[in-house]
Amino acid sequence: MLLSDFIREGTRSLGSLYPEREARGIVLMLCEALLGTKSYTHVVEPALEVEPAALAGLQAAMGRLLTGEPVQYVLGSADFCGYRFRVTPDVLIPRQETEQLVGEAAARLRAMRAPQGPGASPVRALDLCTGSGCIAWSLALLVPGTEVVAVDLSEAALDVARSQDFPSCASSPLFLQADVLDTEQDFDHGLFDIIVSNPPYLMESERALMHRNVLEHEPELALFVRDADPLVFYRAVARWSARFLAPGGCGIVEINERLGGETEAVFRSEGFPYTELIKDIFERNRFVLYSQNAL
Repeated sequence: MLLSDFIREGTRSLGSLYPEREARGIVLMLCEALLGTKSYTHVVEPALEVEPAALAGLQAAMGRLLTGEPVQYVLGSADFCGYRFRVTPDVLIPRQETEQLVGEAAARLRAMRAPQGPGASPVRALDLCTGSGCIAWSLALLVPGTEVVAVDLSEAALDVARSQDFPSCASSPLFLQADVLDTEQDFDHGLFDIIVSNPPYLMESERALMHRNVLEHEPELALFVRDADPLVFYRAVARWSARFLAPGGCGIVEINERLGGETEAVFRSEGFPYTELIKDIFERNRFVLYSQNAL
């Protein structure tokens, strides 16, 4: 089969699940991962044939995609902050918006970084609800020398986070099992210059707005909270921050765009008088920055 024919037929078959442009992008991503082709290969090499063995692999992957399984799970990886992360159905697929959270945190870590030399202390970051570890690893990679501790309730998610392979990382994150909602537990890991979190924040009533590939394949535990208490994780993060944020430090959390003001109020009530709503690339309220002093 010609590569161009596979791309055309694959795009058409996914048309019932995705808009045409997105469907085509998924098929091209599949071909790049399994064949090593580029998005333009079928254009510059219109006579390129897909070998039978390779075609069998592509068709098997397409079968999974047609059930609504996200392409990242089919391929076992997702790109985030310029790095490729292993993902499984035990963890959320990293989102583009969350890259902005990493960028905001990394910029502040660089500004906090202590002068180099004997006795210099490294900056330290705590990632709550780490999932795949994409935030924790990205901070460790983008700000070399940062000590990163990351926490999650799910041992399966922590297995994924620990399995990420970045030999170039100067200091790998420490991944720990803990329930973030248990805000008074013993946690003997010192103070942190920055605390970040992308906790569950979608309300159950928002299920109808979600795409089926998310609802049927990504872990509900990492997505949804009860409508009756949608800020439960932010109260917990605020309490962790009150206990473990170093003087002069700050926190950044990803939020439900509908609850920006309410989320800010949670952190103010826990002793962080300075809060700031930060919009994402789509101009939606997406992050809350908080600290004890204006930044």
